Amino acid sequence: MKLPHFSNRSELFEFFRENKAALYAEKAYQPKFGDSLDVSLLLIDDKGDVTKAVANPKLLDLDSFKVSVAINTTNIRDSHGDVHLPGLWKKSLKETKNLYLLQEHMLSFKGIISDKVNAFTKMMSWKDLGFNYQGETEVLIFNAEIEKARNEYMAEQYAKGYVKNHSVGMRYVKLFLALNSESKFDREEKAIWDKYIDQVVNREECEEEGYFWAVTEAKLIEGSAVPLGSNFATPPLSIEPSSGTQQLQSKSEPSTDTPSLIEKLGLITLSN
Repeated sequence: MKLPHFSNRSELFEFFRENKAALYAEKAYQPKFGDSLDVSLLLIDDKGDVTKAVANPKLLDLDSFKVSVAINTTNIRDSHGDVHLPGLWKKSLKETKNLYLLQEHMLSFKGIISDKVNAFTKMMSWKDLGFNYQGETEVLIFNAEIEKARNEYMAEQYAKGYVKNHSVGMRYVKLFLALNSESKFDREEKAIWDKYIDQVVNREECEEEGYFWAVTEAKLIEGSAVPLGSNFATPPLSIEPSSGTQQLQSKSEPSTDTPSLIEKLGLITLSN
């Protein structure tokens, strides 16, 4: 439900009171897609530290390579007015066995970038993600194998560093309306506001709008590469060769082992 224009905060709160049931039902029923915007590439090394990384078009000379991407982050209000909270993916990650990395939420054979996905959450500092916020966020990360034969177009987009945005496809399971209201009619919503507002790194946006939706549990459907969207804090983390990967070649060409190929192409990690 698209919110109408209100001339004052009282009208906004009255609208929420009158339409609360419908708004909850709509939020829970409709799939949600949260996206991101342009940020620099990062790399998590084997110690869990984040350093700068670079894209390398020569990865396209390989039959496959690996990407690690931030699909979602918590504790930030997105353009839908939603704030995802740490722990929202815990149950779904245990229950969901097969996940896809898709192109722009196209759940079709043509839209699949990878079905070789390992999904998990990791606490990271905002500064390590490249944002000037204090504290940490829980990042939903997809480690995926990109096979050139599966989706050549998106393999090229990743290898050339064109993919800087990602999005989560999900359904809400548990969410709560938070209102910055002192009315006796909004005591429950004000309690939600007071409980979570200090966790929101862009709380000034919540205060300006007067509300947000606190999401404490969601069902994970898929993750996607997208051009632009609602949550601006989901950058790609790394792009690197797969272990044991081979250079694409014709049948008449001799095989090239991975170490010498990587050395030849100069596929190296850059660190500060």
